[in-house]
Amino acid sequence: MKKLYVMLAATLLSSNLLAGPKVTLETTLGDIQLELDEEKAPISTANFLNYVDSGQYNGLIFHRVIPGFMVQAGGMDEQMKERATGKPIKNESDNGLSNARGTIAMARTQAPNSATAQFYINTVNNNFLDGAPGRPGYAVFGKVVAGMDTVDKISAVETGSVSYYRDVPLEPIVINRAVRND
Repeated sequence: MKKLYVMLAATLLSSNLLAGPKVTLETTLGDIQLELDEEKAPISTANFLNYVDSGQYNGLIFHRVIPGFMVQAGGMDEQMKERATGKPIKNESDNGLSNARGTIAMARTQAPNSATAQFYINTVNNNFLDGAPGRPGYAVFGKVVAGMDTVDKISAVETGSVSYYRDVPLEPIVINRAVRND
């Protein structure tokens, strides 16, 4: 019987049935597939999935690109107009997930519990963004499982200033559609 349980567990792990929800960002530079960690970041994951399901991200751009750091999206359209969002969520930066290359995290203001729809993908290890005792960080809630080459393409585009925004791609990189894959 124990052998049967071990075989069943191995089958579940290898078939990815125990993995978290997946979302594909279909962008003008290629697709990015994300796997979310609803076990360690349930609030951030539910928040992100609500925005995906509502179509919030469709038509938005990667509005902030800093090579050697991260690419950010989820807030602006091609005219750099901010799309309305829901209420801010609780910061989950104490969940044990680190801002490593290829992870997705919630963007926020200086206020720890201010994240809404904007997110970023780390293009390098940014452990200094992790939370520490007495210092909230930026909450990681998943990782890129396919399409990191697309993230790297985004990271390499030419950027400039638009109004008072800096690090804006000169050619818009649009999220045509964000869709669940579960």
